[in-house]
Amino acid sequence: MKITRLFAGSCLLAIASLAFAQDQPAPAPAPAAAPAPPPAPTWSVGPIDFSGLIDGYVTGNFNHPNVGGVPGQNGLYNFNVEANQFSLSMAKLTMSHDADPIGFRVDLGFGRAFDIIHASEPSAPFSFARNIEQAYVSVKSKKGLEADFGQFVTSAGAEVIEAKDNWNYSRSILFAWAIPYYHFGLRTVIPVGSHFTGGVQVVNGWNNLEDNNSGKTIGLVGNFTGKKISWMNNYYTGPENTGTNNGWRNLYDTTILFTPSDKFNAYLNYDYAKQNNANGSSAVWNGIAGAAKFQLSSVFALSPRLEWFNDHNGFSTGTAQAVKEVTITFEAKASQGILARLEYRHDWSDEPFFQKGQTGLVKNQDTVSLGLIAYFGPKH
Repeated sequence: MKITRLFAGSCLLAIASLAFAQDQPAPAPAPAAAPAPPPAPTWSVGPIDFSGLIDGYVTGNFNHPNVGGVPGQNGLYNFNVEANQFSLSMAKLTMSHDADPIGFRVDLGFGRAFDIIHASEPSAPFSFARNIEQAYVSVKSKKGLEADFGQFVTSAGAEVIEAKDNWNYSRSILFAWAIPYYHFGLRTVIPVGSHFTGGVQVVNGWNNLEDNNSGKTIGLVGNFTGKKISWMNNYYTGPENTGTNNGWRNLYDTTILFTPSDKFNAYLNYDYAKQNNANGSSAVWNGIAGAAKFQLSSVFALSPRLEWFNDHNGFSTGTAQAVKEVTITFEAKASQGILARLEYRHDWSDEPFFQKGQTGLVKNQDTVSLGLIAYFGPKH
C-alpha cells in the first residue's frame, strides 16, 4: 500500500512538472552573428607597398597679381603658387619595400610641385626627372646601419614636400627659400643607443642629378629623440658654383620638436646659410620659424605659424630683404584618406616685393587658400 502511494505521488509530480514546463515560452534563438566587415585594403602587392595622393587647391590673393591679363603668382610661395585659380599641386604614386636587407623606393608624379622641385635641372637630357621625386635603393645591416643610393629628399627642414605630412597647407619661407629640395648620391644613417641617430651623406649638390662641378657636397645628420622633445640637426657643405670648386656653400639647419601630448605639438626651426662665390664675394641668408598644432578633436585641428627670414644679399629670393609671415590653418579630416585645409596667410617685407594687380610691387600680401588632399597607403 505504501509503495502504491509513493508511485502515485511520483507520477503526479512528474505530470505537474511536465505541465509547468509546457507553459513556459520556448527560449529565443541566438541572434545571427553580424557579418564580418570587409578587410581594410592592404595597398600591397607581394613585397611591394603602394601609396599615393592627389593634392589640389585654390588660393585667393587679395593683391590680385596680374601679368598681361593673366592671373599671376603668390609671392614667396613655392608649391601652391598660382593665384586666384584652381590648380593641381601634385598627383603622386609611391612604390616601396623596406630594406630587409635590400629595399627600394620610387616616387613618381606630376603637377606644379614637381615642376618647381626640378626647376634647376636642364630640360635635356634630364627631362624625365621632372616626374621623379625620389628613386633609390637601400641596404640595411643587422646592426641597423642603412645606406641609400639614388635621388632622395633633403634631410633639412621642419616641413616636407607633401602638404598632408605638414601642419600647414602652404610651406614656410624657410622651406621654400633657405634649403634644398633633394640630392643625388649616397646617404647613410645608423642608430647609436636609444636616443641618437647619426648619418653621413655624399651627394652631387643641391637639387641636381648631374653635378655642376667636380666637387661633392657632404651632409652630416645628428638627431636626438626623447619622449616629449626631439632635436634634429643637419649640416651641408660643398662647392656649388658652376664649373669650379672654388667657393663653398654651407647650411646649418636645426629643428626642435615638442610633443607634450596628443592634443598639442610645436616646433622651432632655424636656418643659417652662406654662399661663397668664386670671385671672393659672399651671400648670407638666415631665418627662424615656429609653429604649433592644436588637435581639437579626432577630426579638427588648428595650426598657427610665424616666421622671419632675412635674405641679406638677395641670393635666395632675388631681392635683398627681410620678410615675415603669419599663417593660421584650420584642418578637417572628413574620413580616412580625405584631408581639407582652410588657411589664411599674411606676408610682409621691408622692400616692395609682392605684385599688386598690374600696377607694380607692394610690401605685403594676404591670401586665403583651400586645399583638398586625397591619399591612400598601407598602415604601418
